[in-house]
Amino acid sequence: MIRLLFVFLLAALQAQSQPSDFIILKKKDKTIHSYYPGTQIEFVTKTDAYRNATITMIRNDSIFLKEYIVRTVMTQLGFYITDTLGSYSYVYNYHDIKSIGRKEKKGFNVRGSGAALLGGGILLTVANGVVFLADRKRFSPAFMGVSAGLAGVGYLLSRSGGKAMVIGKKNYRLEYINLSPQKK
Repeated sequence: MIRLLFVFLLAALQAQSQPSDFIILKKKDKTIHSYYPGTQIEFVTKTDAYRNATITMIRNDSIFLKEYIVRTVMTQLGFYITDTLGSYSYVYNYHDIKSIGRKEKKGFNVRGSGAALLGGGILLTVANGVVFLADRKRFSPAFMGVSAGLAGVGYLLSRSGGKAMVIGKKNYRLEYINLSPQKK
């Protein structure tokens, strides 16, 4: 029994693990997100290829990805299940990433509401212009100003939020951190 304990102790001392490299997304020297093997990443490459995959390994400035094809299919009994149809493996250099996508937020959609305000404001402005041309007594300059203001607010809201973070613009950048031991 003591011999077996001694063998396990020696084996545990010999076990080594290799540290994994990782990639950091920074904005103005502030870390926004770190990407390690096993984390999900969503990005667009410089060749406009969209990837939403799991990182399997990061080594030598390259990101090794595994993307799963998941579909909802109907069974013979008439109910639906989620099934994995297959998977693809990809390798990209981290310099090939053009933009990193944000997670879609559930709930209130600011961009969609802004587009609705923009469309409604333009429609009200045009209608008020028609009223100005047809019957100047019913024309209201205050209503024209409010409708144009709604269109402006809608434009600003539709341009905000939900976009991908473009690498190189607004000081976004990716940094590769090498933790692999150097061979001599």
